[in-house]
Amino acid sequence: MATDSASPAGKPAGMRLPPGIYGVVGIVAAGAALWSLAPEAGSRGETLARLVEWAPALAHGFAMNVLISIGAIFIGTMIGLLAGALAMSKSFAGRLARLWIVAFRNAPWLVLIYFTTYVFPFEIRVFGTTVPFPDWLKVMLGLALPASANIAEVFRGAVASIPSAQWEAAASLAFSRWQILLKIVVPQCVRRMLPPWMNVYAIITMGTALSSLVGIHDLLDTAQIASSTVARSSFTVLTYVATLVIFFAYCYPISWLTRTFEKRLRTA
Repeated sequence: MATDSASPAGKPAGMRLPPGIYGVVGIVAAGAALWSLAPEAGSRGETLARLVEWAPALAHGFAMNVLISIGAIFIGTMIGLLAGALAMSKSFAGRLARLWIVAFRNAPWLVLIYFTTYVFPFEIRVFGTTVPFPDWLKVMLGLALPASANIAEVFRGAVASIPSAQWEAAASLAFSRWQILLKIVVPQCVRRMLPPWMNVYAIITMGTALSSLVGIHDLLDTAQIASSTVARSSFTVLTYVATLVIFFAYCYPISWLTRTFEKRLRTA
């Protein structure tokens, strides 16, 4: 019996568009509707021209968001792996690690950003030399705290997914608990951790938009400056739609890769 190769929507299965395309189309359509309804003080073409003028500044601001997110996920990963490993022990250090995880998984990100921004000094002295402590680095540390707690949980889940028979077999060969963890369990956890780790990075990237609230010259702050400078409602709508599209265009491929890796792990 012949089968119908067309999708329920009437399109061939091989011609389906990625779901992210629909998201971009939806954002652009909503932005276009708002733009058309916004009061206009000049021509639409002039508004688009002003956006093109501000495009390099917006790109430079988004580079700051990317820098903060990469630094936060790197620091958070280093701390999170250590905290996750310690949390599996019953020692005093293990109790502190579990307290770290619980505290920073449930702490508001904005509070942490304000905390690191105003608690750390504006400059530090290193071997008699005064070194500035920039605000973007403080925000990076603020976002690294919840990142570390979430990655510690990711690590714990990956370790828990390893069959207990492997622990028992290694223990019968006189391996210590730390030797089993580092030489047998952790190498297997890398693939299992990659999809949720990427998901944490995407969330951290979106969280970098909070950095504008403490004076960081990022994408959102640049959009606010552009809106105030041009002082045109249609330009304001267009600028924030562009900001939304930029974040979506950066984070959606990460989300798509996350789902792809998860499917491969399930079928492996």
